[in-house]
Amino acid sequence: MNLKTKLSISLLALSVSAMVQAASYKITVPIVTNPDSYNYQSLLVFKNIAESYSNGEISVDIYPSGQLCGNAKECLAGVQSGMFDYFQTTVPELAYYWKPMEGFDLPYLLPNDRVAECVYDDKDFMHDVRDNVLKQTNGLRLMMISNSGGWRNVATTKKKVHNPEDIKGLKLRTVPAAIQQKLVTALGGSPTPIAWPEVYTALSTGMVDGTKNGIVDIVQMKFHESLKYIILDGHAYMGGAWIMNNDKFNSLPDNLKKVIIDAVTAQNQYLRAYPKWKEYEAYEEFKKSGGKIYNPTDKEKEAFKLMSVSVMDNYIKDSDDESKRWLTRFEEIIQSCEAKIIEQDKAAL
Repeated sequence: MNLKTKLSISLLALSVSAMVQAASYKITVPIVTNPDSYNYQSLLVFKNIAESYSNGEISVDIYPSGQLCGNAKECLAGVQSGMFDYFQTTVPELAYYWKPMEGFDLPYLLPNDRVAECVYDDKDFMHDVRDNVLKQTNGLRLMMISNSGGWRNVATTKKKVHNPEDIKGLKLRTVPAAIQQKLVTALGGSPTPIAWPEVYTALSTGMVDGTKNGIVDIVQMKFHESLKYIILDGHAYMGGAWIMNNDKFNSLPDNLKKVIIDAVTAQNQYLRAYPKWKEYEAYEEFKKSGGKIYNPTDKEKEAFKLMSVSVMDNYIKDSDDESKRWLTRFEEIIQSCEAKIIEQDKAAL
């Protein structure tokens, strides 16, 4: 290595060191998945925008695979206390803090990506959701609700599922959220909550007969080594809720708040595009391993919806007035988005 090259490397190192030292605001981000996950990759988008557009005034430190906290509950508590600054959870997990959000996870309400993205882009709706979450949590600021891996579908190890009757007697892994467990019960199955890191073992050992996940997650976590059938019933949109410590956000000067909002927006664009981009590859990998994919007919999908009506009925029956009002508002925004998209499609024809 010649002197000129050594000098260039030294200057670059000094420049990087100076940028790190110049960072006035440090954003600490725990994540419970590994560096191969789309959530982690999206954080690199966030990190790039936050650090570059702030001229190094902001630094973002990402800690994957549970290095700082072991699960969503611990990580959210850490963000709330100010130990950490930014974290991704799910809509049903956030409902533990603000109950009305549970209604956003009711099955078959959101029909497709266009409608879901329209709903979660509604400024007035998201402003009010953010305010309520902040009031109830005393510190958790909702930055966005993005996509967290596509749509939940029913995938099984040994038995084909083409209609609700096929689910009777099956043990299906679910997230801990009550709505998702009640859906499996309504369809005649046995819901089995299992922590994410343990799902692979549960499937491979026969502890459960299947799971409710998106195809990208299934292939990324190698669940397709056990899963052989999947029905594209799309019963739930996997909404990822990204939370920031409110005091940390408010500690930033206005120009850096805008940088963070720009970074979150870019991250959101990545997360929404990722499952659409990766689904083809994931489905091909699933088929190569012997997996069979079934797209239900309109009649079959309607049968799933009818079997799940009790989930909605019981939710309304057990909900307080606030949750009922928010469910009504959520349904109205969905209807408004559907109408808007129909008009957009007509204009494009």
